[in-house]
Amino acid sequence: MRLSDGGRLIAFALLTASVAQPGFAAKFNDLEHTRIDYPRPADLPSDAALEAAGAVIGRIDIDIRNIFDESDQRESNKLYRLADRLHIRTKPATIRAQLQFASGEKYQARKLAETERALRLLTFIYDARVVPVHYADGKVDIKVITKDVWTLSPGISFGRSGGSNSTKFNLEEENFLGWGKTVQVSRGSTVDRTSNTVALTDPNVFGSHWTSAVSYADSSDGSQRAALVQHPFYSLDTTWSAKALGLSFDRTVSRYNLGNIVDQFNDNQSAYELSGGLSNGYINGWTRRLTFGVRYDRNIFLPTPGTSTPTPPSLMPPDRTLSYPFIGFDMLQDKYKKVGDENEIGRTEDLYFGSDISGEIGLSNSVFGANHDAVMLAAKALRGLDLPVEQQLFLSSDFSTRLEQGHARNLIADAAAKYYWRWHENWLLYAGLSGTTTYMLDPDMQLLLGGDNGLRGYPLRFESGTSRALFTVEQRFFTDWYPYRLVRVGGAIFADVGRTWGSGVVGNSDPGLLKDVGFGLRIGNTRSGLGNVLHVDLAFPLSNIAGIKQVQFLVQTMQSF
Repeated sequence: MRLSDGGRLIAFALLTASVAQPGFAAKFNDLEHTRIDYPRPADLPSDAALEAAGAVIGRIDIDIRNIFDESDQRESNKLYRLADRLHIRTKPATIRAQLQFASGEKYQARKLAETERALRLLTFIYDARVVPVHYADGKVDIKVITKDVWTLSPGISFGRSGGSNSTKFNLEEENFLGWGKTVQVSRGSTVDRTSNTVALTDPNVFGSHWTSAVSYADSSDGSQRAALVQHPFYSLDTTWSAKALGLSFDRTVSRYNLGNIVDQFNDNQSAYELSGGLSNGYINGWTRRLTFGVRYDRNIFLPTPGTSTPTPPSLMPPDRTLSYPFIGFDMLQDKYKKVGDENEIGRTEDLYFGSDISGEIGLSNSVFGANHDAVMLAAKALRGLDLPVEQQLFLSSDFSTRLEQGHARNLIADAAAKYYWRWHENWLLYAGLSGTTTYMLDPDMQLLLGGDNGLRGYPLRFESGTSRALFTVEQRFFTDWYPYRLVRVGGAIFADVGRTWGSGVVGNSDPGLLKDVGFGLRIGNTRSGLGNVLHVDLAFPLSNIAGIKQVQFLVQTMQSF
């Protein structure tokens, strides 16, 4: 969640709206929508027929479209044309680096669909279509169409949730010179710290499938240095992966009770990982992967200097060093579906309706430099269900712990269910239920619930405990309003119910079951890479607790509705 992007989105909309003409857009499935809709030629054989005939891929044409369509009279005013001129369009080589197929290979429709999904994940791409356009002499010509968004973000941004503000002064370009690289220089302030950050990210090093990222942050409570180089499993057919990660992070950790800081301490963390993976690729609708590597994770805890409430020594977390080789597996089913107006507004969404199961085991031992001998365990499972009558259900769970002397420590188990029902063309009912339980949680960690993670009517980090549950129901409204052809507009009416159980390391902050209701505006971003959906909400707590404001105002930019 990027709270600071909300102000940037508003600034971009106001800037371009200053000379634009207002209007209404068509419905999501109409051709004049900002999504790319490129119909498959009617005389082209079906995918099944092409594959059965042993067709191979011929020419690959890359069509990169600008932010605004100047052939459309509604998008041909001076300011829109100026935005297109100032914007450096994505280079064809940047798009080619994401392709899951090449000329001369056998035609497989699933690889075209997978390439579409990979392109839509890029922040500088609004939408993508990969379609066969011509077939002759056993060769299929492919057209790859993408639509750029505005990616340069200078200025000031603001966000608010849980009664706390965040601000950011930044200069960020997410598609530097059209090569897909991200360059960021920023100064931001949150409830935890003020940071000056420099970051570089490259999703296709020298046009390859290698990725890299480096960042440095000088913060009010320490500093952070991070570097990553990896060759991921970028497709279902990828047969190997590699990863090298280094992280150094000095920060002040605050522990909360009823939304207030109780105590603080410093955590000096160093973490490294060298890992890889092997796979047989795509077989009968599934991809199976074996992963392996070594990790090193050291945390040194110190009293925070200069605080008025120093951490009592009895509650100071003990230093912890975990160092271990590990091995894991991942079983991933190829089952996706394209939808729209569900978690975002006016964008093509790729929802997962398959099964994904992964697990990992490692052995931390003094032989590898650890001060904790432990068996490290982790597992995760996802399942999507496409139900009758426009209903969908998504289930997820994950589990992690370490076994020390036969006993579980720092055990964290999560489970969640998300339900969607489109009972009207432009209305969607959403319900979400999630729960977390812990056992022998490390004292530097807290299980929290508040305005920043689900209970929108309450201060951030309000409740703490050893277990928590949250239920949310939300009626989402999607409209055809498309002001200035810049943003899509929707709304929501919601209710949240949640609580924690158990006493955390700094005491019991369980005021019981908390409830809130509210409503808000949703603004879907169609022209820039500054975040997907801006939330502007008013939330009203229903529990009568002294000191809690009767109205909470929230401004957040999130990846979903």
